[in-house]
Amino acid sequence: MQFRDLQTQYQVLKSQIDSAVTKVMADADFISGNKVKELEEQLAAYVGVKHCISCGNGTDALTLALMALEIGAGDAVFVPDFTFFASGETVAYEGAVPIFVDVREDTFNLCPDSLLRAIQKVKEEGRLTPRAIVTVDLFGQPADYNRIKEIAEEHGLAIIEDAAQGFGGAIDGRRACSFGDISTTSFFPAKPLGCYGDGGAVFTDNDAWAELMRSLRIHGKGTDKYDNVRIGVNSRLDTIQAAILQVKLKAFEEYELLAVNQAAEFYSRELKDVVKIPTVKEGFYSSWAQYTIVLDNERDRDWLQAQLKEQGIPSMIYYPKPMHEQTAFAGMDCCKVALTTSSSLCKRVLALPIHPYLKKEEQEKVIERIKMNL
Repeated sequence: MQFRDLQTQYQVLKSQIDSAVTKVMADADFISGNKVKELEEQLAAYVGVKHCISCGNGTDALTLALMALEIGAGDAVFVPDFTFFASGETVAYEGAVPIFVDVREDTFNLCPDSLLRAIQKVKEEGRLTPRAIVTVDLFGQPADYNRIKEIAEEHGLAIIEDAAQGFGGAIDGRRACSFGDISTTSFFPAKPLGCYGDGGAVFTDNDAWAELMRSLRIHGKGTDKYDNVRIGVNSRLDTIQAAILQVKLKAFEEYELLAVNQAAEFYSRELKDVVKIPTVKEGFYSSWAQYTIVLDNERDRDWLQAQLKEQGIPSMIYYPKPMHEQTAFAGMDCCKVALTTSSSLCKRVLALPIHPYLKKEEQEKVIERIKMNL
């Protein structure tokens, strides 16, 4: 059993992927080829925004967003405490201070009440200038943008939507990667829409920011590659990955997103009286990057994971350590509010195998073993 079965996905899409990759190699169109521009147009249309700027990975996508907003030294950027390291790392790399915010236990996403308290604390201290919120669409479900946008507008903050895990998610039919002033995603292979290497993208409706980020991703390019009008980075999505993503995007739209939701529904139906299952809020739609259950305590979580492993069932802990406990942030004064939910979740969460190609009998095995050991 695979945690995220990329092998089966490839076998299903093999002829289309092989053909697409072979054409790129035959054309020797490896860097910034036509397929990259085509993919960007397709992704923008799917999300429902004007601009998609592809780049080398999801971390670079966040960096481009921060650079476009001119965030740097003396600035405070609010980041969920329960997320992958890059969400806060990129803020610190730009010289700003990530201020960690607690999350909700039911959705695992940023808690608006905790966000408001953190903003007020930073303003009271007066040492940093609040500039932006990095919302994270964790495990596939968008954050609470209705509430977060109210807070952002009240305090004059930009929203950077980190949808590295959220691509395909939605709120009332509006898709993830459209909620931020600038939104980002990752095409890491295990993500809901993944390539066969690293890749990422930035989305926005702002023409000026889009033009700026297109320049920044290629060494601050001006009219041509030897006209450098600003300091940028080297972060391009290569044409082979774009060709692969075009094939995968079609499958994602046609059946994969539906299939992974059906798998999640089956887990929830069978496990709702056994363990705490993930909550999808009314009007929200998840792309299920992970299906994460919550145990009562760390001992029970570790025991269950060990029992599953004995039966050949893979599981993962996302995340074993909250952001505020990461050594890299020591001494940066990133904590302004209580982060008790994040700390607690790190000791109790366990992600189960989920993907569009998960067989029902495989799920039944997972469910049976959980029921036997709880």
